[in-house]
Amino acid sequence: MHASLVKSAKGAIPLHAVKSDNLKRWLHARSRREADWIRAANFKAREQELLLVPNAAGGLASAVLGLGTGKDPLAFAIFSESLPAGIYQFGDVPSELGGAGGALAWVLGTYRFDRYRKGARPLPRLVVPKGVEGDEVTRIAEGVFLARDLVNTPANDMGPEELAAAAREVARTYGAKFSQIVGDDLIAKKYPLIHAVGRASTRPPRLIDFTWGDASAPKVTLVGKGVVFDSGGLDLKPSSGMLTMKKDMGGAAVVLGLARMIMDAELNLRLRVLIPAVENAVSGSAYRPGDVLPSRKGLTIEIGNTDAEGRLVLADALTEADSESPDLLIDIATLTGAARAATGMELPPFFTDDEQLAADIARCSVETHDPLWRLPLWRGYESAISSSIADLNNNPDYNLGGAITAALFLNRFVSRAKSWAHFDIPAWTDRPRPGRRKGAEANAARALYALLKTRYGG
Repeated sequence: MHASLVKSAKGAIPLHAVKSDNLKRWLHARSRREADWIRAANFKAREQELLLVPNAAGGLASAVLGLGTGKDPLAFAIFSESLPAGIYQFGDVPSELGGAGGALAWVLGTYRFDRYRKGARPLPRLVVPKGVEGDEVTRIAEGVFLARDLVNTPANDMGPEELAAAAREVARTYGAKFSQIVGDDLIAKKYPLIHAVGRASTRPPRLIDFTWGDASAPKVTLVGKGVVFDSGGLDLKPSSGMLTMKKDMGGAAVVLGLARMIMDAELNLRLRVLIPAVENAVSGSAYRPGDVLPSRKGLTIEIGNTDAEGRLVLADALTEADSESPDLLIDIATLTGAARAATGMELPPFFTDDEQLAADIARCSVETHDPLWRLPLWRGYESAISSSIADLNNNPDYNLGGAITAALFLNRFVSRAKSWAHFDIPAWTDRPRPGRRKGAEANAARALYALLKTRYGG
């Protein structure tokens, strides 16, 4: 289990939580001494308001968290983010926020990216609530933490080779079969778009590939965009636009975190993971606006903008994934600013033409409190990705609906998969909340794990 969880402990300090509209009634259930202290402290149960209640000896008797209206499902992360080292257990808390969800919120609140800093504080520890599988909570949290760590690592320490090493380690841990195609071998093995986008960098591009599970089980393939840094290429981004571009491999990171959950849970599926890992750099060998490039599928692509590189590398990877006719093909990418304009940083959109899959994703999103929102694959915008000299243009001839036209572009490279979904994620938290520190986020990982566990749980 995660280091912040324990199976049992005598004398664990109780943690209480109360909504503001229930505070008066809730105080009647407390001991007189505890209630008097809480009132004297002017505790109003406002959202994220945390009060430490001392015992007679001056130690900690309990902690009380205000929930406000109680709408934040990860509110209990405040406990692990704020409390001193010690052993705690949930006391009088709302049932809908306790249990497995509360334990997961606790563990998510322990996340720190401390690779470049010293002096991490000791973790407080929580007694696993009765009836909760600590190993399952740990499995989900560690998949999320893997994705966050990969995204938070700066590009100087997270190039294509380092991303491949991280994927290899995940594959090795669970006995998956790992391979990669590197540098000019991408041309020889017909992945021309991945090579073209990555060839300007001194760090060779590559296609990461691993498989796991029974070959006769349902095939689930995950494709993650692995652009380790996006300068924009010759269509150079402004400096402000590059500040968070280490996160442009967020799709790959989420795919690896999700793959870890799947394999650790031993779901009954045959998993394949494909990650095109490149750096979109500037040099004399960079691909240019106006170039026409071939793709693995055979479609030609006019380059309208070198900063629309993600859909290019995904096109070759999706073509390979689609060739096996998987039962479910999922791609995850930090693809468009238009997606952020449409739904913000906290509600990533997804696209699919499978109505049952869309309903299942939406349900799992709600159940896991991992926000996602379906946008349409509106075929009326197909003409926006056409070219007068090639089969497609990577820069739509339409300045609206950019997340949709990007999804339509990717869809051109999927024809044999029984079901496909595309997730356009930010992989980033810009407004920190409990359990979601500013920085990397594993958008969609928890919802998709719940989906796959429901479908292929054994």
